[in-house]
Amino acid sequence: MLGEYRIVGRRASEIAASVERGVGTGELEPGQLLPPMRELAAHLGVNPNTVAAAYRTLRERGVIETAGRRGSRVRPRPATTARGSLRIDAPEGVRDVGRGNPDPALLPPLGEALAAAARRDAEEPGLYGQAPVDPDFARLARAALDADGVPDGPVAVTSGSLDAIERVLAAHLRPGDAVAVEDPGWGALLDLVPALGLRPVPVALDDDGPLPGEVERALGDGGARALIVTTRAQNPTGAAIGAARAAELRRVLAAHPGVLLIEDDHGHGFVDVPPHPLAGVTDHWTLVRSVAKAYGPDLRVAALTGDPVTVDRLLGRQRLGPGWVSRLLQRAVVHLWRTGAVDGPAVAAAYAERRDGLVAALARRGVRAHGRSGMNVWVPVADETGAVARLLHAGWAVAPGARFRMAAGPGVRITVSGLAAADLEPLADAVAAASGPLEARSYG
Repeated sequence: MLGEYRIVGRRASEIAASVERGVGTGELEPGQLLPPMRELAAHLGVNPNTVAAAYRTLRERGVIETAGRRGSRVRPRPATTARGSLRIDAPEGVRDVGRGNPDPALLPPLGEALAAAARRDAEEPGLYGQAPVDPDFARLARAALDADGVPDGPVAVTSGSLDAIERVLAAHLRPGDAVAVEDPGWGALLDLVPALGLRPVPVALDDDGPLPGEVERALGDGGARALIVTTRAQNPTGAAIGAARAAELRRVLAAHPGVLLIEDDHGHGFVDVPPHPLAGVTDHWTLVRSVAKAYGPDLRVAALTGDPVTVDRLLGRQRLGPGWVSRLLQRAVVHLWRTGAVDGPAVAAAYAERRDGLVAALARRGVRAHGRSGMNVWVPVADETGAVARLLHAGWAVAPGARFRMAAGPGVRITVSGLAAADLEPLADAVAAASGPLEARSYG
């Protein structure tokens, strides 16, 4: 079954380490079936419970996956293979439109906000044993959530959206559970889910967000115990959930109250499309808002709310790790919020002008693109590798679609934050030449 590779060890940790060594050296290949637990236990002369513990450790580390009676296999794509490595480095003379960063010119200066936080810390030092969430941060975050119709719930703070999502998933799910994710979707999230030992179930979407029928399939036949959706400015497609789609999705979720719902309001603070939250339909839910895109990626602060059980579990686990997100950073964000450091409508208009301009320029050339909100444009292509290579030759480095998709068709992602009006036509020419006209079709 394993060819020449021999799993060794007497203790669970030793057996798990032996399998990991085989995966690391390539002697155990992705998709390779491992021996049944009792068979391996007999071969090693150990109790079957010892092998079961080793396999459990390997699942939790994302090294293997188990599918009931079909046995345990080495993960087809080990969690150590990050989608972030699937990027194109722009050589000298090539414009990089694939990084996904905001426009630095639209980010507020942080000097005064950090100074204000330092002054407050001099008066009220941050010490052990204090509440993990600054009271002013919680109050302002909750007021903004209330204004957008998000159900009442306690506020927590994490080190960015991905940190929040990881903690919420770990609070409710176990290795082997299925999680419904958008496809195409955020590459880091598509890596995180299997790294936690969870099984991603792709859900197709259009410009209005996840398709209700796809969500029903994932929660029904797919057996997903959690659903992760992006409220607006979806990465990479720019999709935003509208009122009608939200109503449809809420009806689907109402039939599955035991499903964990995680909403990532990725566009908060830098898009002008209003949110239509799904929160509150299921027993357990959370909605996350990061300050990264509107105020600066290095702030590493995200506010979230959810049902009391979920937030309590998250805070409890956080206490055993970092303890809390720096209150200095929380207070700096409070200063930015209170002083109106970011003109949200103006920032949204700046991104919309570039994004809509590029989508329109591509449409004039017979190329269909997607970008309803946010700072990214998704362009379906027939030959992804060829399109990326031809664009690089033409002087443009884009993000390969492989970073963002599972079952979805090929495409490329273009970030518009660094573009000027004069760049739109030349870039559209290059994309049209690289991709060729495509028939109108769904990108799910």
